[in-house]
Amino acid sequence: MYRKVTFTLVAAFAVIALTALAAGAQNFPKVRELRMDRATPPQGTACIECHKQETPGIFADWAMSRHASAGITCLDCHQAQPGEGDISTSHEKYYSMGNLPMGEKQYYVPVAAAVTPKDCSRCHPDEAKQYSKSKHANTLEIIWKIDPWLNGGMNSENERKTGCFYCHGTVLKMKDGALDKDTWPNVGVGRLNMDGSLGSCTSCHTRHRFAVMEARKPETCGQCHLGPDHPQIEIYNESKHGDIYQAFKQEYNFDSAPGAWTPGVDYRAPTCASCHMSGSGNVATTHDVTERISWETQAPLTIRPSEFKPLPAATDWKVERDKMKNICSQCHGQAWIDDFYTQLDTSVEEYNEVYFKPAKKTLDELYEKGLLDKTKFFDEHLEVRFYELWHHEGRRARMGTAMMAPDYAWWHGFYECKHHYNQFMEEARHLIDTNTKAYRYPDFPNATGSTTRPVQIFGKQ
Repeated sequence: MYRKVTFTLVAAFAVIALTALAAGAQNFPKVRELRMDRATPPQGTACIECHKQETPGIFADWAMSRHASAGITCLDCHQAQPGEGDISTSHEKYYSMGNLPMGEKQYYVPVAAAVTPKDCSRCHPDEAKQYSKSKHANTLEIIWKIDPWLNGGMNSENERKTGCFYCHGTVLKMKDGALDKDTWPNVGVGRLNMDGSLGSCTSCHTRHRFAVMEARKPETCGQCHLGPDHPQIEIYNESKHGDIYQAFKQEYNFDSAPGAWTPGVDYRAPTCASCHMSGSGNVATTHDVTERISWETQAPLTIRPSEFKPLPAATDWKVERDKMKNICSQCHGQAWIDDFYTQLDTSVEEYNEVYFKPAKKTLDELYEKGLLDKTKFFDEHLEVRFYELWHHEGRRARMGTAMMAPDYAWWHGFYECKHHYNQFMEEARHLIDTNTKAYRYPDFPNATGSTTRPVQIFGKQ
């Protein structure tokens, strides 16, 4: 009898335990199984099976992506047409298909070495079109038009590749059936691709997950927008927006469907994308970051986007300001918004009139009198000081105001502007008063870069 009761109790406890385990299991996500659809071509299956072994990280990223859920395989993005200039011939050995069903013959599939916005446009036409008009897509052309480091050959090719071109983009080329190491690896936003398209979508939606949530986070923008000349991520982190983001980001719903990311529902305070790209209120989503901007705060002299000569925006700044105000109004009252723009406009006027214009006038006088030499830029101290006045602290002052970061508006901004301005003017006036030529650095280091502009952008020189 005792044994019978004991067995009954043990059995009962076992049933309870199994029931609890079954109930508990419902609280854990199932292990995701990747199942190939019947419509997946055998070539696509072969790519996946190969990369699953050769590059498991790439496979894992793709398997967790929306692309995989939609049945989009490697070939949907990478397959090239015969004769295209970006075919990776080194892939031929991997794409000789054997044991294909239904008695299909062996053949190799031409594969594009780099996926471009033109490739992405087959499924994302609006996004690609918007992106193509943006300063992001055209930034390589912009810097070749205005940057003294490139046009004066004042840095080396490797310094450009690892620094400037990492964000701005290279001019992609092929060599011996593979991407030329002098132009690759690169996912710069202004990369010039061999199919004529500009940029790389994976700058913000990194391969092979391509997650929209990643592009919504400020850390993604901070890959390029940081440092002494464009410290947007540091400015954002100092602002109230950044403070709220850091405090509550674990509550943000970054996985909301495209076009449906809503302030007050999915996030409490905006990220970079919230203001500059995401849809909100009556404003539609855009991949043209040039929209919603009413001042060019990165230019030497602050101007309207339509007046920016290297890439005049086809926008009306008043219309774009109203768009941004509409974004702001999702969380702020009208008085707050209007007063903020009054502060920004005042900062722009003071920077232009008090600091930049007088310094530029003096610089031009030095050149006219032959006291500064125009042959090279940066080989004379005053050229460096003038450059930093607008390119470093001048930008920080304007951008700090635009994004409400007081330390960057003042201490890293206008405070530094005052010191650079005074030192620049003191040295310049001394040269003018004494009719003395500025000292030139005899050995400017590593000034070995080519001054030839890319033919692919500008045509024959």
